[in-house]
Amino acid sequence: MGIADGAVELRARGWRTLAALHGRIEGALERALGEELSLSVVEYTVLDALQRQDGWHMRMQQLAHAAALSPSATTRLVTRLEDRGLLTRILCADDRRGIYTELTAAGRDLLARAAPVHEATLKRVLAEAREDPEVAPLAEALGTL
Repeated sequence: MGIADGAVELRARGWRTLAALHGRIEGALERALGEELSLSVVEYTVLDALQRQDGWHMRMQQLAHAAALSPSATTRLVTRLEDRGLLTRILCADDRRGIYTELTAAGRDLLARAAPVHEATLKRVLAEAREDPEVAPLAEALGTL
């Protein structure tokens, strides 16, 4: 195996490790948030992204980027969350084509209840992953970020 082949294998192994750890975390968060709050990980991500914004709102394209979704998937997700009363859309005063998405009081309340579930689940899964030699170094690194 040449140097280039070794580098390719190292990157591939790193990617597999990242994918394995991500799968564990995502699955555990989906179960915990879903069972306790009827909330998916991507819904939590959107609510959390909105909460972190000054003024509690974002443009749709910013939200799509924050949630790693396509524009159409973001629109569908925002519609579902809006139907649940968790957020609302507001037309941009400066640009009538622009639409902001903003948390409602119910969205802030649900996020406040979901955040401890999210944190406890993430903490537990990373602790478990530190015991698995396959993903331990990455889980340890995530714990220090």
